[in-house]
Amino acid sequence: MTVHEIRPKVGETEKITINLGLIDLGQIDLLVQEGFYSNRTDLIRTAIRNQLATHADVVRQTVARKSLVLGLQHYSRADLEAVQQAGQKLQIQVLGLASIASDVSPELALATIESVVVLGALHASSAVKSALAGRIR
Repeated sequence: MTVHEIRPKVGETEKITINLGLIDLGQIDLLVQEGFYSNRTDLIRTAIRNQLATHADVVRQTVARKSLVLGLQHYSRADLEAVQQAGQKLQIQVLGLASIASDVSPELALATIESVVVLGALHASSAVKSALAGRIR
């Protein structure tokens, strides 16, 4: 199992949808039109980063308290087979990206993963996600 700190690169993002009131949206468009931001996404991304910076201490404390892995955690088939041979089960807890290799079978995932908590994104085959559905919180 490998853990890496995440610094998103172009293309390594998740798309989200938000609903804004017309006045908020108009104000965003005005700031874009006046050149403060290059587009709506730029303003929204900047606002989110500013809020995350404001709450950085709370995030760090919560990550430590909940024993979350911060960044990227990847599970290969070999990692899960080693867990299985040791007679253990994993409790995956990640803030960032948790990924399970595409060659991991649903049976191996069920045999080795007790629970999954991901604040961010979980990348795994649809078969593995379906098999673990009852264990993902």
